[in-house]
Amino acid sequence: MPVKLTLFTPFRYGMLLAAILLLPSRFYAQPKPTAGSDRLNSLKKRGELAEKSLLKDVGFRNIGPSIMSGRVVDLEVNPANPAEIYVAYATGGLWHSTNNGQSLVPIFDNEAVIGIGDIAVNWSTREIWIGTGEVNSSRSSYAGTGVFKSRDNGKSWQYLGLPESHHIGKIQLHPTDPNTAWVAVLGALYSPNKNRGVYKTTDGGTTWKQTLYIDENTGAVEMEINPKNPNELYAATWQRTRRAWNFEEGGKSSGIHFSKDGGNTWAPVSKAGSGFPQGEGIGRIGLAVSPSKPQVVYAIVDNYSARPDTAKPDTSRIYLANLKGISKAQFLELKDVQLDRFLRQNGLGSLYSAEALKRKVQYDSVKPTGGLL
Repeated sequence: MPVKLTLFTPFRYGMLLAAILLLPSRFYAQPKPTAGSDRLNSLKKRGELAEKSLLKDVGFRNIGPSIMSGRVVDLEVNPANPAEIYVAYATGGLWHSTNNGQSLVPIFDNEAVIGIGDIAVNWSTREIWIGTGEVNSSRSSYAGTGVFKSRDNGKSWQYLGLPESHHIGKIQLHPTDPNTAWVAVLGALYSPNKNRGVYKTTDGGTTWKQTLYIDENTGAVEMEINPKNPNELYAATWQRTRRAWNFEEGGKSSGIHFSKDGGNTWAPVSKAGSGFPQGEGIGRIGLAVSPSKPQVVYAIVDNYSARPDTAKPDTSRIYLANLKGISKAQFLELKDVQLDRFLRQNGLGSLYSAEALKRKVQYDSVKPTGGLL
């Protein structure tokens, strides 16, 4: 039986594309997000299948041709021994070094997630806290599953929950109470969710309480503490929406919040009149509290707000905006040198000269604002 081929000419291809775009939205709408419990169950099943695999005891080694590292998202350095460091990667796990980074050992490779947003180390108790899920908003920023903690330098890890956190911007440990910690949760990348904001634990991560929540599109991306008064904390919120086809990198809900009761309640400090940027263009915010003068707080702002145009107009040139609404008399008064330059810059210099164009306008062959320009 002969095969019938359909040739898609440019016209037919355009009609096909138009037909696809006009399909009801349910055919191409973004799918619903997967619940955290479902993600954890799938990871558990994957682990069970791995245990039954015939290749589970087969080791692999890298033979090149090159090694590509990932984005480093955090560093923690032992204040008593600067040669000891922990290095966290966006999608490369956690690494430990005791020789100033000359060699590093991976200590988070056996968990079900390898993406990290932030780490914190209690050097007094040697506890390591990991907030999973890179906190950037790229399409390659993969979600995590919550918070993990290790008491034996990564030989084993305890899962502390927050499965709906997806992307964690900061883990802040209490300087004297090892059971108290705060977590800045940015939330899901592609979907609105109400699990964003700041979470606090007072029992070492067994339970969590959401103490700061703005809305389903605004999460907490950064947090800092007053080292001399741990009841004072600062949290930065970031309003952003990510779609496969679009990214809105800022919004009016982005800002800085302050707590004076250990993160139980929060109040905005970057509100109108504070001197901090306002409006829809406020993006990601980074914070730092001065250790010597905690009343001094630094903020770096990804500000997309348009600045007022203070540039003086260049009267020596003609711009397209200058011709908007221009009358016949005004057009004829334009300087030939400037008009010839304008025609060349807009690709019309080979077709018209200022003299010829003015003649057409003078005898009404061409309107000064229509047709040609």
